[in-house]
Amino acid sequence: MPEPTMKSHAGLPLEGLFQDLRFGIRTLYRNPAFTVVAVVTLALGIGANTAIFGVVSAVLLRPLPFVQPDRLIAASSWYPKGPLAFMRDRSRTMDLVAYSDNEEFNLTGLGQPVRLIGNEVSADLFSLLGSKAALGRTFHKGEDQPGADREVVLSHALWQQRFASDPSVVGRLITLEGLVRQVVGVMPASFEFPSPKAQLWVPLHMDPRNAGDYWGSSYMPVIGRLRPDATLQEARTELAGMRSPMLAAFPSRMPDDSFARGTVISLQEDLVGDSKGKLLILLAAVSFLLLIACANVATLTLARSISRRKEVAARVALGASRWRIVRQLLTESLLLSLGGGLLGLLVAAYGLPILKLMLLSGTPRIEGASLDSTVLAFTALLTILTSAVFGLIPARDTSNLQLTSALKSGGARGGTVANSGGRAMLVIGEIAVSVVLVIAAGLCVRSLWKISNVNPGFSSQQIVTARIAPNETLCDVPERCFTFYKELIGRTRSLPGVKDVAAVSSLPLGNGDGGEVVPVDIQDHPTRPGAQIPLFEEKIITPDYLRVMRIPLLRGRSFTEADASPGAEDVVLISKATATRYWPGEDAVGKHIRANWEQNWRTVIGVVGDVREFSMSKETADWINGVIYTQYGPHAVPSAGAKAPPAYMSLVIHAAGDRLDFGGALPGLVAQVNPNVAVSDVRTLESWVSNAIAEPRSTASLFALFATLGLVLAAIGVYGIMSYSVAQRTREIGIRVALGSKQEEVLYLVLAEGAKLALIGIAIGLVAALILTRFIAGLLYGVGAGDPLTFAAVAILSLLVGLTACAIPAWRATQVDPIVALRYE
Repeated sequence: MPEPTMKSHAGLPLEGLFQDLRFGIRTLYRNPAFTVVAVVTLALGIGANTAIFGVVSAVLLRPLPFVQPDRLIAASSWYPKGPLAFMRDRSRTMDLVAYSDNEEFNLTGLGQPVRLIGNEVSADLFSLLGSKAALGRTFHKGEDQPGADREVVLSHALWQQRFASDPSVVGRLITLEGLVRQVVGVMPASFEFPSPKAQLWVPLHMDPRNAGDYWGSSYMPVIGRLRPDATLQEARTELAGMRSPMLAAFPSRMPDDSFARGTVISLQEDLVGDSKGKLLILLAAVSFLLLIACANVATLTLARSISRRKEVAARVALGASRWRIVRQLLTESLLLSLGGGLLGLLVAAYGLPILKLMLLSGTPRIEGASLDSTVLAFTALLTILTSAVFGLIPARDTSNLQLTSALKSGGARGGTVANSGGRAMLVIGEIAVSVVLVIAAGLCVRSLWKISNVNPGFSSQQIVTARIAPNETLCDVPERCFTFYKELIGRTRSLPGVKDVAAVSSLPLGNGDGGEVVPVDIQDHPTRPGAQIPLFEEKIITPDYLRVMRIPLLRGRSFTEADASPGAEDVVLISKATATRYWPGEDAVGKHIRANWEQNWRTVIGVVGDVREFSMSKETADWINGVIYTQYGPHAVPSAGAKAPPAYMSLVIHAAGDRLDFGGALPGLVAQVNPNVAVSDVRTLESWVSNAIAEPRSTASLFALFATLGLVLAAIGVYGIMSYSVAQRTREIGIRVALGSKQEEVLYLVLAEGAKLALIGIAIGLVAALILTRFIAGLLYGVGAGDPLTFAAVAILSLLVGLTACAIPAWRATQVDPIVALRYE
């Protein structure tokens, strides 16, 4: 379109920009279909990237909310209290503290007992982090020593929920686990260390007189702050140098490789953990999606530019420079990107809460993800880059034309897409990137299917579980606990709708939470001096547990009530994998095992089926060597330094019919036996199993969503470019038909052109996927990163999608009227 004022404003860049904007808006307004498709396509890509970056920013980039967070460090290994004290006294580069990993506490004396999540912490943890109480104070130095450790600090949420935001709560006495503690402070709402689950903090009980706890069973995360002028590398060197003298300080010999992998890392890296790799992979996936969107819009813009060549030629003839034309076209691209960016923010605003919900279970700090100023700046930058990515090639292509031929032809004729290098490469690139995304999604979906069909080793149907938590002081006299659980199980069995009931110290699929780990001696398998002692996970169960959970007994016999009598022989059950590992080809029944602090051997009386105790992907943690079962009672193996088995147990209720709601009846029933016992986490075992695959499910769902969008966008791109190709070749097709070409030949002509592009794109995508999918190998279970079945299926699917996208333009080509086509301009 002629612009008479173009030259007169050549010296006024700002006025020229406004002129470009006005002209661009009019041009896009006159092409609503193209504009809407382009803006929506970009909005999907920009919105998805904005939402994922919002999570990445909150989890990986945002500094920790503590004083000088870059000076905070963490030890990569966990240490007991004794080694913590040893390192604190000798370190010249670090101030060190420790905390327990989300313990459970009974709050009693305020109505119905309540189960709370809290942490035992070093007295100077708060001062090390630089965090102050909103009310009262935090712990003073030395308040983690025996006789001075009866304080508690409340979280802001607990203060609001259980103490009605009472400002006079400081100084109040409350009962936790049967111990009276004084509330000394309330933390701000923003304080969420070590996790948002923390509801209270109590001092560590640093008592070296209890050697079992001090040196053996109190393994905890250790964090610290680098001292002035100390570097991270100096701290690592110092920690490595302290390992040998620290091992020598243990009251009994430790394995030579104990804490050998321990090093010092930043606290932020420690808190983020394995989430970093997963989030970066998701960010890469949505970046691919945006690339497809950009290629899609660039392809459509290139195709649309054909019809604008006469307009551009006229402007050049009137004196417009090539740079002036490029600037105008880039302005239109920027307007499309701005529209896509604004709509993308709306997509991100609705998508971010859904994304947080999907990733919440395994992603630290995700609760703080929001569309803050950093994310908005990222979106603005992404919008500008996007306009450049999809705008430069069409602008260059359109501005680089032959004036005379353009004015004569009007841009209505041209060759095939394959003969147009820019358009062909964009279509091929779209297909290739979509193939990589779909293969990644296919691998994750196959992995999810495999892990969902893993036999967990038990039946979860019609099973309800409930966490039962007596105060630890109740179980200071073990017989009181034994009597409590015996009476509770008897009363629960008499409830309407209950077929059977048992109890277990830790439920399967608990990711190691609540399980007892016992260092053992194994008869006929002596541990050489300095070698790692075998570690077994101990499951403490009542006699009916195997029957209720339908865990098969493979050899020998199960427990009976007689095995819990005072004079009975100490006996254990072991898992099939444990038996195979230590007695391959032999009968494990009759063999002997004992905790390494015990004098008497325990006889193996039975072998049971393997159970997925740790997760659906593995039976136990990598550092666990076996699984044993002991009967709840005086013969169970207590933790090192403990007087009795753990007080906390989970009821496992087998429902007789469809009734699975026992949450209303259980608290009252438990209160009849003991009013100070808390009941929590009442839910079906099937939901427990479902939660165990929540993380692979969320990953597979996100990849599937991105892949579907990518495939659809690629199909739209192929459809758009083939439609314009047919429009370009209308005269050629008319001549072919006039000369006798059949409809099938015309159909083949167009489909072959689209298939050629699709096959090249698929081939490139398969090669790229072979290289890139190795980065998601850690997210897969039972499927290799180069799984040939997935690669073949995706190749076929992509080819079918590509041919389908070509089908409508191909059909239109067969309907060309030769008479009309020969007049076509």
